[in-house]
Amino acid sequence: MMVKRILLVVVALLVAVPVGLYAWTRIAPHQIRTEVEIDASPERVWQVLTDFGAYPQWNPFIVSAVGEARVGAVLTNRLSDQGSITTFTPTVLAATPGRELRWIGRFGVPGIVDGEHYFRIEDLGGGRSRLTQGETFTGALVPLAGGALDVADNFAAMNTALKARAEKMPR
Repeated sequence: MMVKRILLVVVALLVAVPVGLYAWTRIAPHQIRTEVEIDASPERVWQVLTDFGAYPQWNPFIVSAVGEARVGAVLTNRLSDQGSITTFTPTVLAATPGRELRWIGRFGVPGIVDGEHYFRIEDLGGGRSRLTQGETFTGALVPLAGGALDVADNFAAMNTALKARAEKMPR
């Protein structure tokens, strides 16, 4: 009888802990947000952002992207982080030209580590834009991931490179 109680407690903990961690990240997700002002129109920023074939030429973070900026499309992205390359296949959730590109990537099954990545383009007038890039992480393993999810420097490097490319394009 005592063994059954111990097993029941162990099983309950094995279920309760991941569920609790997942619930916590839904209430308080891990978020990253970076932004840059660009001397280019929202349309030009969108053009650079969604020209996935050109990423190897300029993008220091997403060094390769294959697919379409279309809701429901699955992309194949290769990320460079401190010399390591990781491939993942997010699904596009939003693709509004000149305004927003958003996708969700998952590590394994939904709820383990989910990252909803976004690029928002704001028209500042006078042919200027603000690009905001960010990600919201949720999932049972997010609280345990530590610094592995702190990629704000990579986002900022991509923003700077996108700014340079968009501003060099002929008007």
